[in-house]
Amino acid sequence: MRTLKNILVTGGAGFIGCNFIRLLLEKTPEFTGRIVNLDALTYAGNSASLRDIERRFGGARYLFERGDICDRAFVETLFRKYDIDTVVHFAAESHVDRSILGPEAFVKTNVLGTFTLLEAARAAWKTGGMRQDVVFHHVSTDEVYGSLGETGYFTETTPYDPRSPYSASKASSDHLVMAYFHTYGLPITMSNCSNNYGPYQFPEKLIPLMILNMREGKPLPVYGDGKNIRDWVYVEDHNNAVWTIMRKGVTGEKYNIGGENEWENITLLQSLIAIVSEKAKLDPAKVRGTISYVKDRPGHDRRYAMDCTKIKRGLAWRQGVSFEEGLERTVDWYLENNAWVDGIRSGEYQSWVEKNYGDRG
Repeated sequence: MRTLKNILVTGGAGFIGCNFIRLLLEKTPEFTGRIVNLDALTYAGNSASLRDIERRFGGARYLFERGDICDRAFVETLFRKYDIDTVVHFAAESHVDRSILGPEAFVKTNVLGTFTLLEAARAAWKTGGMRQDVVFHHVSTDEVYGSLGETGYFTETTPYDPRSPYSASKASSDHLVMAYFHTYGLPITMSNCSNNYGPYQFPEKLIPLMILNMREGKPLPVYGDGKNIRDWVYVEDHNNAVWTIMRKGVTGEKYNIGGENEWENITLLQSLIAIVSEKAKLDPAKVRGTISYVKDRPGHDRRYAMDCTKIKRGLAWRQGVSFEEGLERTVDWYLENNAWVDGIRSGEYQSWVEKNYGDRG
């Protein structure tokens, strides 16, 4: 088992990254080291998500560095300054719709940014001989595998078949990470996860978008016929899996992480309507009447489903939060954290949404 002391978390002010930092500092007593959060604070990075962490752990165990993962000189400075022995790489442009509108940023951040981090780690760790005291963990997505039919599951050996600029850029970064393992002996691990949900997720994503639109009486836009299927994993379960892989995963191996529960988008939305209507005292029939079927997006994969056998058998990881419990927690969080939501939607994020989506935002 690896002992991790100085962890560089890229994209730690984003949705999954901030939840990962919270997990380690608040709920993981075996971790006694230090976290350095590197984030560019683009529209999807929010320092408010970690304001209390800064107050409680800042200085000794938590440090924030604002910067671009593509800035090699800056990244190399961080490795030297904080004696980084671990990288967990969350930072990415991640919204499929935005990748269709503007793919260049996805190539820059997801491909060139990953390359920059790999080069910095290789230079700092001098990895000949496959060191056991350092690790570069790369976080990826199930979307690199493409689209499933009505049956079957993605495994770690499923051929890549990305269908959007986003998934293509993530597939490229995955291949780079594996190439650095095979070519240079860089100690890497990798995970490919299904759809995450939970607190601090930005309102462009399906679940928070629908919760907030219901609360505000806005339309509930559904792509195509609403029968696209996704496998959903609660963000804390995902991060527990990432932490498990970082400590126990086999160097050079990749692991699928999923909730192993599939939902059609329209069925998920109906469940959300029932939960939000009860908690926010809304008329569910009226809310259902705001569902609006919109033109499907290009290259929209029909079904994703993950086989998690490898991480379950090899590393003894299990999901801990059922989908029903996770949805309840998520709805409660968004209804109870108006200040965070209002802060996000009044800033750079909302400006971008209004420019690109108009009423659909």
